[in-house]
Amino acid sequence: MKFDLLQTLGVAVVTLFAGYGLRRVVPALARLNIPPAVLGGLLVASALLLARSNGVAAPQFDTSLQRPLLVAFFTTIGFSASVSLLRAGGPQVLLLLAITSVFAIVQNLVGIALAMGFGLPPLFGVLTGSVTLTGGPATGLAFAPLFERAGVIGADSIAIATAMAGIVLGGLIGGPVATLLIEKHRLRSAVPRSLTGSIVPATLATADARIGALVVIKTIVVVLLAMWMGSWISAMIGSTGVTLPGYIGGMLIAAAIRYLDDVTGWIGLSHRSIDLLGAVALSLFLAMALMTLDLTKLAGLALPLIVILCVQSALAIAICLWPVFQLMGRDYDAAVMTGGFLGFILGTTANAMAVMRALVENYGAAPRAFLVAPLVGAFFLDFSNALVITVFLNLLPRL
Repeated sequence: MKFDLLQTLGVAVVTLFAGYGLRRVVPALARLNIPPAVLGGLLVASALLLARSNGVAAPQFDTSLQRPLLVAFFTTIGFSASVSLLRAGGPQVLLLLAITSVFAIVQNLVGIALAMGFGLPPLFGVLTGSVTLTGGPATGLAFAPLFERAGVIGADSIAIATAMAGIVLGGLIGGPVATLLIEKHRLRSAVPRSLTGSIVPATLATADARIGALVVIKTIVVVLLAMWMGSWISAMIGSTGVTLPGYIGGMLIAAAIRYLDDVTGWIGLSHRSIDLLGAVALSLFLAMALMTLDLTKLAGLALPLIVILCVQSALAIAICLWPVFQLMGRDYDAAVMTGGFLGFILGTTANAMAVMRALVENYGAAPRAFLVAPLVGAFFLDFSNALVITVFLNLLPRL
C-alpha cells in the first residue's frame, strides 16, 4: 500500500494525536516530558515492526515533506538569536556554552572509544554521542542520512533510539542531582516567595499576546524567505566539500534577520507566532520521521547502546558536580542550572525546562537559571554542536 504526500501528512497528524493520547493515559510519560510526536511515532513504528515480523508488507509513505519541515523548525530556532538577551545573560551564557561545547566533544570521544571496543565504526560513537544526546531527536534525524552514507547502517533508527533513551535519562536524573546539591549545600532562592508568581523571568516573555491572521501570514513569509536564502548559504558551504545539515543556512539567515529587526524594528517579528510555527513543524517532522522507521535495523545493537548510555550518563553527572555547579556560582541558581544542564545535555531543552520548573516549584524562583539555561540549550548549543559534529563527520572517515 502506498500513501501519497497528503495521505502521509494525514497519518502523521493522527500519529501525533495518538502520542498526546498516550501521555494522557500514562501520566508518567508527560512527567518525563517525552514529546507526543515521539511517543506516537514509536507506537506506529512498533506496530509496523510487528507487522513485518508476521510477514505483512509495511505501507510505503511519501516522506518528501520531512526535509522542509526540519529546515523550517531549525530556521525558527535561528530567530531566537537575540543580542539583548545575550547581554542580559552576561558572561554566564558564554561560560555555560563553552562548557557544553567542550562536553559535546568529550561525548563523541567517549562514544568513539566505546564503539570501537564493540567492534563498531567510530562514527557509531559520534552518532550515539553529541548528535543524539546533546542534539536530541531532531538533530539526530537531521544528521542520520549523512552518517548512513558514511557507513553507519540504520543510522536513523539508532539516532531515535539513543535520543529517546537520553530524554528519559535526562528527565529522571536531572531533578535528583540538582536536589542533592540544594539540600547538601543548604541553598535557597534569593527571590522572596511573595515575588515568585512567575518562574520565568520577564526578559524571556513575549510581548505579542495576540496572534492575528496578518501576523501569521507575515511570520510564514519571513520564515520561508529565510529558508530560501538559507538554501543558497547551505549550497555554498556544501560546494566546499564540508558536510553540514541543510538547516544551517536557514538558521544563519534567520539570526541575521532577527538582528536587523532588533536594531531597526522594520519587520516587527512576532516571536510567539514563530515559536508556534516551529513547534508545529517539529511535531509533524518527528511524527512523520518516526512512523517510517524500520526498527529491525536495531537488532544486535542493544548491548552497545545500553553500555554507551550508562557511561555517558555517569559522565554527565560528574561534569555537573564539577565544573558546572562550581563555575556557575555554587549558589541556588547554579544548582537549578545543573538540573537543566542534565536535561538538555542528555535530552532536549524541553527536558531542561521541565526539570527546572519542578525544582523552582519546590524551592523558589531561579531567574538567572531560567535565563541562561534556555539561551544555551535552545539556541547557541545547536550552532556549536553542529560545528563539533561536522568536524568529526569530516575527519573520522579520513583517519
